[in-house]
Parts: sequence; C-alpha cells; structure tokens
Amino acid sequence: MIHPNEYVDLDGCRLQLATLDTQERELVQELKARAESHPDWNDYSNFWMAKVGDFYKARGLTRKETIGTVPYRIGQDLCSRIGIKAGLVRPSDYRDELEGLIRTRFRTRREFCEATGLAEDMLSHVLAKRKHLAVDTLAEALAKIGYTLHIVPRTEV
Repeated sequence: MIHPNEYVDLDGCRLQLATLDTQERELVQELKARAESHPDWNDYSNFWMAKVGDFYKARGLTRKETIGTVPYRIGQDLCSRIGIKAGLVRPSDYRDELEGLIRTRFRTRREFCEATGLAEDMLSHVLAKRKHLAVDTLAEALAKIGYTLHIVPRTEV
C-alpha cells in the first residue's frame, strides 16, 4: 500500500514526501500534473529538468546536489514512465542493475567475473540481453561480492 506521503518509483524505491518543504511539495505536484497533461516524452523531459534545475539553483544548490533531491528523482521517474508508455524506452531489469554494479565497483568485466565466478562469455550474453542467469546462479555470484537479490512490488507504468 502506498502512503499519501510517499512516491514509489519504477524500481520500487519509496521516496518520502513528508521530508519536503511546502515549495518542494508544490514542485512535485507541478511535475505530476505536467506528466499527466503533457505526455510527450521530449516535452516533459525538457520541462522537468529546467523546472527542477531552476528551482534548486535559486536555492543555491549545485547540479550534483540537485540530482540527489526527491523532486529530481520524481521528475526523472515520471519521465521514464512517459517514455515507457510511448514505447521509446524499456523498463530496466536486473541486467541493467548488474551492469551498473560492474561499472561502479569493478575496473573491468573480467575483474567482476573473477570475483563472482561467472564466465565472461555468459556475462556478455546476459548483458547483451541474449540470455538470462538462473536465479540461484545470480544469487551465489552476488553473495561472493557482498550483494543479494531483492524482490520488490511491481510498480505500474
């Protein structure tokens, strides 16, 4: 169940709206209203990035700080939903998360494979979306590097 003071993104992350001040809550409402009334992906993308960027620039936040804010994450999520509905992008899956993990924690795919015991050619097929890893294989590989699988409720686009 989604609480009225929460926003659940496509990855199942719960963003707390109660922590926002009045102006930030108004910004989020404006982002939501625009997403509902202007479902063009490019139009919305241009709108939300400028709106959120200008809002936090006026408050003295850097771009790096702005990217970490709840309204930024909501704008990004709403934009993704519009893109998915329009068939312009696909929802992310475990392979996208796996690729991000490799990119941020390891110098190379080979280093990742050595740490997890996965074969490089299999990883290549998985990341190219030609094959899948069995759940137990993925869980065992992730456990070797201190990670685990996590099941979250599916969010409607």
